[in-house]
Amino acid sequence: MSEPVPDLVGDLVCSARRCTAEAVWGLLWNNPKLHAPERRKVWMSCDEHAEYLTQFLQVRGFLASVVEVDELVATPVSA
Repeated sequence: MSEPVPDLVGDLVCSARRCTAEAVWGLLWNNPKLHAPERRKVWMSCDEHAEYLTQFLQVRGFLASVVEVDELVATPVSA
């Protein structure tokens, strides 16, 4: 089986509703009913919303890991 790979990320903006803060965390998650085992979806989080978003995913059994945004691969910016 292959190593889990996070989806590419775009803007580094927090995924919490109505938040426009710069993201500093990547929350890697997977819904086993919808995604292949090696897939990792990514939610971005600022410091303020990291705990809330982490708990939201943990309660559902979706959270795989939390990493600093520097560890994620961003999509290329088109000119």
